[in-house]
Amino acid sequence: MSVLLMSDTHLPKRAKVLPEELLAAVDAADVVIHAGDWVDLATFELLDARSARLIACWGNNDGPELRGRMPERADVTIDGLRITVVHETGASTGRDKRMSLTYPDTDVLVFGHSHIPWDTTTDTGLRLLNPGSPTDRRRQPHCTYMTTTVTDGVLGDVHLHELQPDTTRSIR
Repeated sequence: MSVLLMSDTHLPKRAKVLPEELLAAVDAADVVIHAGDWVDLATFELLDARSARLIACWGNNDGPELRGRMPERADVTIDGLRITVVHETGASTGRDKRMSLTYPDTDVLVFGHSHIPWDTTTDTGLRLLNPGSPTDRRRQPHCTYMTTTVTDGVLGDVHLHELQPDTTRSIR
């Protein structure tokens, strides 16, 4: 199964629309995961309509409309792989150990909030993935998202995609 990971879209405050490259990747993915901070309901509805399967949680910038449509923590099993999606994980210092203790029954934890891509594996084997943001790079050189695959309970290679600045101005 092909999986697309994103977070922190922050529309329409950080960008007016989602990048066309990202939308094409959404259309191609078997599963789309969004780790919160949508900001507007229209973005959720767009991705929900375009995704073959959308797994999502809300973030700290998401209001009651969005919080009513999704959980704070989403737990799913995709082709035998246990995935948890949350928005915040706290400070980067000590994150690996804290998350291993907090999510002992999870194989992959997808999170957002920092807009900083993150890909580590803890001592317990928990994979931590933050796809960054496709619309607000903050202190990063590029806006980003991730893709991967899941086959028979195994996470494939994770690819970090860097979006070029002009691609964030496409239409919805």
